[in-house]
Amino acid sequence: MAPYQFIERPSPFNTSNGKTLPIFAVTPSHIETGSIDPIALDWAKKAGFKAESGAVLLIPSADGQLGGALFGLGANPSEAPFLTGKLARTLPAGKWHVETAPLTANRLALGYGLGSYRFERYKSAKAEAPTLLVPADADAADIKRQLAGVFLARDLINTPTNDMGPEALEAAFRALAAHYKAEVSVVSGEALLAENFPLVHTVGRASAEAPRLLEMRWGRKGHKRVTLVGKGVCFDTGGLDIKPAASMLLMKKDMGGAANVMGLALMIMDAKLKVDLRVLIPVVENSISANAFRPGDIYKSRKGLTVQIDNTDAEGRLILADALAYADEEKTDLIIDMATLTGAARVALGPDLPPFFTDDEDLARDLAEASLTVDDPLWRMPLYKGYDKDVSARIADLTNAPSGGMAGSITAALFLRRFVTNAKSWVHFDIFGWAQAERPHSPVGGEAQAIRALYHHIGRGAARI
Repeated sequence: MAPYQFIERPSPFNTSNGKTLPIFAVTPSHIETGSIDPIALDWAKKAGFKAESGAVLLIPSADGQLGGALFGLGANPSEAPFLTGKLARTLPAGKWHVETAPLTANRLALGYGLGSYRFERYKSAKAEAPTLLVPADADAADIKRQLAGVFLARDLINTPTNDMGPEALEAAFRALAAHYKAEVSVVSGEALLAENFPLVHTVGRASAEAPRLLEMRWGRKGHKRVTLVGKGVCFDTGGLDIKPAASMLLMKKDMGGAANVMGLALMIMDAKLKVDLRVLIPVVENSISANAFRPGDIYKSRKGLTVQIDNTDAEGRLILADALAYADEEKTDLIIDMATLTGAARVALGPDLPPFFTDDEDLARDLAEASLTVDDPLWRMPLYKGYDKDVSARIADLTNAPSGGMAGSITAALFLRRFVTNAKSWVHFDIFGWAQAERPHSPVGGEAQAIRALYHHIGRGAARI
């Protein structure tokens, strides 16, 4: 069974042995020492090709046709492990294979696949793309699985809210579950109050589309219990504490936590890992209406803790609080939550390095190792107890927006920590979910962050069924 695709697209890979054009991936030293194909070397010298990182030089054949390509890796290829993604956007359409490359087969193919991503749902004309032969010693099935998870996250984030509101996100969630024969249940609208999800209802009640809590279950009882929780704010106006116009331009991506959690779930299910998987996504649109929640309101959460609303634009932690409390009611080995939660995380680490928070030292060490192993950057930030007092409110148990404007990512994590008391391990990821500049392995737009590292970590501890 092929991995699930939210948007059907052709594979970036081909299987045409003997009928593909060669790519010579080289460093400057290969040119200097002449240790590549002599015809390619002669053309490189005539063209002044220096093998700079990402440089591409097309090579003619003896009869004047396209005969192949030289691809520069720069002096230190390890500094850009997915540089081959650039080939997917610079080579002319056709079938290609890598003839020589001082790269591992998996890195080479995964990088190419990541760079092949195009979001063309709203384009009237779609460009023909090149395809690459997966090296024989690469794990083609796992590469395609990881690409499917990354592309799902990117597709969901890139889709504008008029086509990715709460109802559409639920439909995508159900389609993913159906593909892998997972069970789905949904609590929606006023039923959220009856089922004790008051904060999810509070944040989403002003929207034309009802708020909801999505739940998916897959796997077998008795295996390691892993619960994924993703923030699903399909659009965030900021509520009554309304954002300025410029700050709303990317708010379609405020469901990036949900998108990434779904991409990770796809990888886990497609690999048939031995886990008892549960996925929880609280889905809302933070809108403005006569019944929108207000600054100064106080609401009781699912856990019983009361929360004072000091800023309606700090809504993500509210819906996560109910979902985390619900996740924590079962004896869970690991709870992972992912959210586009704070601008403070971006100030601290920038858009490309997502922070994670956990008080489990072994888990933190393993995640850092997984990050390095698969080149999926992460950085641990502290759950500094000294700031815990800042989450308290004067006339309620908690505030959703501590005053002072400092350590915002840490205080948000400490707020969420209050709702997880039973799980063996918990980790919170404050992701950006967006690539602001084109990179070899991704165009500008929605981005998957941390899920390849998490997939590797979970897979190490859970053999395949």
